[in-house]
Amino acid sequence: MADLKKYFSGILTLSIPLIVGNIAHMLIGAVDVLVASRHGTDTLAAISISNAILVSLFIIGIGLMAGITPVVSNYLGEGQQSKKYLLSTINYAMLLAAIFMVIGIGIIPFLDKFGFEDALLPIMKQYIFIVSFSNFGGYLHFSLKEFLQAYEITVFPNVLQVLSIFLNLIFNIIFVFGFWKIPAMGAIGLAVATLLVRTLIGLVLFIYCYKFVDYKFKFEKSYIGQLIKVGYPIAFAMMFEFLGFNVITILTGRISSLYAAAQSILITITSLIYMVPLAVSNAIAIKVGYANGAKNYSDIKNYSFAGSAISFLFMFAAAFILYAFPKFILGIFTPDEKLIEIGTSIIALAALYQVLDGLQVSFSGVLKGLKRTLFVTGAIVLGYWFIGLPIGALFAYKYGMGLFGFWVGIALAILTMCIFMGAAIVCIFKRLRKEYS
Repeated sequence: MADLKKYFSGILTLSIPLIVGNIAHMLIGAVDVLVASRHGTDTLAAISISNAILVSLFIIGIGLMAGITPVVSNYLGEGQQSKKYLLSTINYAMLLAAIFMVIGIGIIPFLDKFGFEDALLPIMKQYIFIVSFSNFGGYLHFSLKEFLQAYEITVFPNVLQVLSIFLNLIFNIIFVFGFWKIPAMGAIGLAVATLLVRTLIGLVLFIYCYKFVDYKFKFEKSYIGQLIKVGYPIAFAMMFEFLGFNVITILTGRISSLYAAAQSILITITSLIYMVPLAVSNAIAIKVGYANGAKNYSDIKNYSFAGSAISFLFMFAAAFILYAFPKFILGIFTPDEKLIEIGTSIIALAALYQVLDGLQVSFSGVLKGLKRTLFVTGAIVLGYWFIGLPIGALFAYKYGMGLFGFWVGIALAILTMCIFMGAAIVCIFKRLRKEYS
């Protein structure tokens, strides 16, 4: 029991600052939703659909950088010196930022062909153009945060993330509603605030990391190769997962802007809760990655169990709260009775989904730490694109269940992912037990 407590304590100690940072990251988005809903339903719908498109692109780059922590932690477990890779990490992040900025701007001329409401299109085009430039600050911050996590340096990057909530709120109020000589910009003000906040926190974290950087630049090909090898399955996994959610937002937006707004609020609530097991998953990846580099099967197994148990218990408690107080929770994000009514009809199902989501993200953390990320991609593709979206669309359109039908599909997708990744982990552990013993 004493040994097991050590593993639970190790995961929790590493997770707490990551949880704070992840929740702070989501609260930045929640502030956008909150301010947008106060400005108007069209504003909320426009930024919800725009972010559905932007996040699906942004997340591919994030996924390609998500290999940084497991790769560096494995190097550290092997006893390698890894700080020399920081400058290569930064350059890699900036290249990805430029690529996805160009793609984001390139989508704008095609928005007219998607059948969105005419009132939303001008807002969406301007919003997407401005936010695309925020990739540089956003990717710089994420890449440095991932690098520092491998060294278990987590406090400053996540405190910075918390401070950015307040900065984002201030900028949103100033640019959306106007202040002194600054005119009210509406939805465009939300885009300007996002650009400024991402740029500032990226630059501040770069200054913090200055002491780690070896400015005798050498492009570490083997390191970048490892990032791509580990990262591209994560990128595709994250893209397919977020795209699955955001395709639902886009499809519901074509039915009604109210559905798109309700979906945005539900995703904001569930995503805020999800930040806790996501942080635990990152901690699992770090601890398992270090143990895998050291070929320590006992630590791999015990950290995996401890992290998964923590995630499951937290999500079970969160699901109960969602089920018990749906109107109160929804009312925090919108005063619109119609949106609350739509959300209330779905939130019980969302509560069940949360419990399963805690397990699947923990399993993905184990697989990332072991650098077996193709299994994560396979689980997400199978779950969302072969099970969740087809069944959700069938229920939504053929059986007239609307947004509720899509959420049935989401729940089935997560269940499929849990089964697939759980089976993969059992098989891998059997092989590692023989290999590392």
